[in-house]
Amino acid sequence: MVVGIGKYSDVPEAQFAERDAQAVRNHLVALGFPERNIKSLIGSRATKGNLEAYVEDWLPRNVKDGGRVFFFFSGHGAPDPESGQAYLMPWDGNPSYLNKTAYPLKKLYAKLGSLKAKQVIVALDACFSGAGGRSVLAKGTRPLVTKVDMDVAPDSKLVLFAAAAARETTSTLEEQGHGIFTYYFLRGLGGEAKDGSGAVTARGLFDYLKPKVQDAASRQNRDQTPMLEGATQGAELFRFN
Repeated sequence: MVVGIGKYSDVPEAQFAERDAQAVRNHLVALGFPERNIKSLIGSRATKGNLEAYVEDWLPRNVKDGGRVFFFFSGHGAPDPESGQAYLMPWDGNPSYLNKTAYPLKKLYAKLGSLKAKQVIVALDACFSGAGGRSVLAKGTRPLVTKVDMDVAPDSKLVLFAAAAARETTSTLEEQGHGIFTYYFLRGLGGEAKDGSGAVTARGLFDYLKPKVQDAASRQNRDQTPMLEGATQGAELFRFN
């Protein structure tokens, strides 16, 4: 499942987010995922209603026992300044009414974790600081939330790749037309992070992309530190023959 929102109905644009999503979809096809198994919600199709329908109904109906699920989101995140809960912003989301119009990360983790799949890979090119980049806050809210809860339980079947630490902002690569995280995530997934046996593991991919993202962000006078959480021990994502 691939979600990408650039131009929102009522919040600032998340630059290159839809290009990120299209590139991820193309990579999944190239890696052997059947096109009929890839659900894309791009731009105005990525409403809260559609996000709920496909995460909570379509996925459970279509995921097989022991299968693998890949969930990618590129767009704005948003923090609740009082609770610290993190949300994904759908196309029609309103940061002033997160609990009604946005999708909680905790709920996403719970729904994906309840699937019959053996492994669930989650990649989020969004941030949740409220300080810019791919994050938004309600008008009049202070620009940096001190605590954001976006962690995955260590005993979960989820493998989470996040573009930035909770208090950081994401950034983009103008020349490539992508988010920094997505650009290096896909290069690693496409083979640059494979080990001697041809496998791309969660840890190997993270070790490949983290310094590249940090270096690219540093050149823009920013801090951006990708995160890896969840069921990472020995997790193999793809294998090249």
